[in-house]
Amino acid sequence: MPYLDLPGHRVHYRIDGDDPAAPWLIFCNSLGTDLHMWDAQAAVLSRHFRILRYDRRGHGQSSAPPPPYSLADLGGDVLALLDAGGIERVHFCGLSIGGLTGQWLAINAGQRLNKIVLCATAAKIGTAEGWAARVADVRMNGLSALTAATAERWFTPAFKAAEPGVVSSVLESFAATSVEGYAGCCAALASADFREDIKQIANPLLAISGDDDPVCPPSDLEYIAARVQQGRHLSLGGRHIVNIEASQAFNAALLDFLHN
Repeated sequence: MPYLDLPGHRVHYRIDGDDPAAPWLIFCNSLGTDLHMWDAQAAVLSRHFRILRYDRRGHGQSSAPPPPYSLADLGGDVLALLDAGGIERVHFCGLSIGGLTGQWLAINAGQRLNKIVLCATAAKIGTAEGWAARVADVRMNGLSALTAATAERWFTPAFKAAEPGVVSSVLESFAATSVEGYAGCCAALASADFREDIKQIANPLLAISGDDDPVCPPSDLEYIAARVQQGRHLSLGGRHIVNIEASQAFNAALLDFLHN
């Protein structure tokens, strides 16, 4: 497995796509998932792009430095991966906290990004009090105790019934996440607020919502699209993990946006 060793932790990553001349596209995961949440995208889009996926610090096969983390820490990990790979510019696609990471990058290092896709996210997600309560719950009861509620937020009943194996795989990844890594990312979410700063984002940007997402409803994505300089919004069927629940429509939307 390829790893990038950084001063305080190591980051597990994966590259798909064989054409060295193809443009780069990086995917950035949601909280409590690993890089396999993008399998349905990599299978299709690797024909058109060099795809870089990675496990966020404290998730998947990446190690967990001591919390708390900030969005600058999470964005810095992305820049370190790009620098290590000699990648000057990249298309970016991130979901939930991955979308907040994309906003941080666009505000602070927009010259490293080409087009940006922000999915099932917001300029501010939740409250500091809510994230502190989540951390306390996880430290007391573990992540496995949250799987039922997480499944309800992440997938519609119809999708859970139709694709139980897919849902089970995602929830297994969630339950296996490091408690310290999860808590560190909750701290990053608690302090992240880009509602004013996103006005600076000049990159072409597509905001994708799940039309039944209770975490980041379509209005949150409409807000982002309306305030960046070149934004548009698209809503697809599904809840929070819209790239999995509406994978075919999601892939088509990415290809259309990134190629045109």
